[in-house]
Amino acid sequence: MKINAVNLTETEYMLPGNRTCPGCALALAYRHILKALDGQVIVTVPASCLTVLHGMYPITSVTVPCVNTPFASTGASATGLVAGLKATGRKGLTVLAMAGDGGTHDIGIQSLSGAAERQEDFIYICYDNEGYMNTGNQRSGSTPLGAITGTTPILGKRQNPKDIAAIMEAHRLPYIATANASYPLDLYEKVRNARDIKGTRFIHVFTPCAPGWQFPYSDTVKIGQLAVETGLVVLYEIQGGIFRLTSASSSLARKGKLKPVREYLALQGRFKDISEEQISQLQGWVNARWQCYLERAGNLQPSTDTAESAS
Repeated sequence: MKINAVNLTETEYMLPGNRTCPGCALALAYRHILKALDGQVIVTVPASCLTVLHGMYPITSVTVPCVNTPFASTGASATGLVAGLKATGRKGLTVLAMAGDGGTHDIGIQSLSGAAERQEDFIYICYDNEGYMNTGNQRSGSTPLGAITGTTPILGKRQNPKDIAAIMEAHRLPYIATANASYPLDLYEKVRNARDIKGTRFIHVFTPCAPGWQFPYSDTVKIGQLAVETGLVVLYEIQGGIFRLTSASSSLARKGKLKPVREYLALQGRFKDISEEQISQLQGWVNARWQCYLERAGNLQPSTDTAESAS
């Protein structure tokens, strides 16, 4: 049955009263992730905004068990939980590792790569707010070109973000997907798909951060949608080596033209000092990557379906 807002389960595993910021995309994403797993899950998280959401022992706003682990060891912690469930004969529970981009692209990539190489049986979700937001917005391997952070205060970051999904695909995982908190039903369906597959499954979730990116708290969903409409975020899944675009990205591939990245950048204070050269460089990177995705999905369109580099 196709899930929509009407038939989505009403059971809540994340209760009101958590400590996240207003308009937190992580809270929106996490609510739907737990629904997709029917609450039958053990979560492990490193130091991150998600530990703030869960709250301090013995009080929490989340009804599922959670293990807090050191920054670098989320993959190892999930591996241990899988082994523990097997040793005790517990069945029917999904082990979910959730870490931010700092704990995935950077500090935690070693334990994640090791677990993926061994095909440990858990779902790993990276919620990506493009910086170390829990400690004041420092640059991460996921921070985009031109973004101002606490550690790139002048001229912004000078590199494009690391493609973590491609890195994980190189591990030959049975399931890889990208998602976006602004498209929660697409995220829900991908978590449901991953739930029923064995081995290491990886989902990368784009989660806009209002205080870190400097946009109004009420614009979280709008910013997330614009990221897809400009091609900065592309929604897809890879199952059994088969690649397909999903949700709004699939629609864009069929009939749409990407909006210029300038429209996305203009709404965020972190890009206030981005140069015209950087905008052109970022637009060129987006266009080239989008063409690669179209070709891979079998929906190759003429280059006029990308945004103009100087737009």
